[in-house]
Amino acid sequence: MSALVELTAGERATLDKLESRQRQVRRGAVLQRENEPCGEMFILRKGLMMSYVLLDDGSRQILRFLFPGDMLGMSSAIYREAPETLAALSDCTVAPFDRTALADIMIAHPRLSALIMVHVQIERVALTDRLAALGRTSAKARVAALLLELRNRLRVSDKGIVNAFALGLTQEEVGDATGLTAVHVNRMLRQLEEDGLIAREAGKVTIVDERALTRAANYVNRYEGLDLSWLPAA
Repeated sequence: MSALVELTAGERATLDKLESRQRQVRRGAVLQRENEPCGEMFILRKGLMMSYVLLDDGSRQILRFLFPGDMLGMSSAIYREAPETLAALSDCTVAPFDRTALADIMIAHPRLSALIMVHVQIERVALTDRLAALGRTSAKARVAALLLELRNRLRVSDKGIVNAFALGLTQEEVGDATGLTAVHVNRMLRQLEEDGLIAREAGKVTIVDERALTRAANYVNRYEGLDLSWLPAA
């Protein structure tokens, strides 16, 4: 949130309190399972996670990739049972907190509760973009958009990232996020390389021609172009 506005000492103390307990989650472990009772929410402190749902045929649709600083399991605030599964893609650290803490924040810190709403809306719009892409764009565009999204999200917490970043995903996971098979993902990555848009080496992706890649992906960075002038005073 401090990337969006300058937080007061009281707001920072409130957020620190949310993160006072920490839990380790090993790579591949499930933090929250779809259709099971839920009551906790989490802040991701370290690592990479994903949220997904299982379809009737047993296949998996990845909804979002989750990065340090993200608030996880927000749906736990309004549902008795989790509508999605949260799983670790790397060794992670999360800070669990009870959903009643949200009520305390809304009363004591209206601006923080507004910022939580801002992040929820950014995620909703980004998910809408993904939904539109699944139905209306080419396989190449979907993979290109995901690469840009991963780079941009990683760069929020690691300012040292410019164009090169560790992908951290298998081709199957990329496929489950883009509605493609792993074979098709591999083909699209090779095509992006052959077109001179990206380079790959030792698990890292380098964006070689960002403008052309953005054009090929029809990608919009939803963490830019925000208007937060309406936020209540601190």
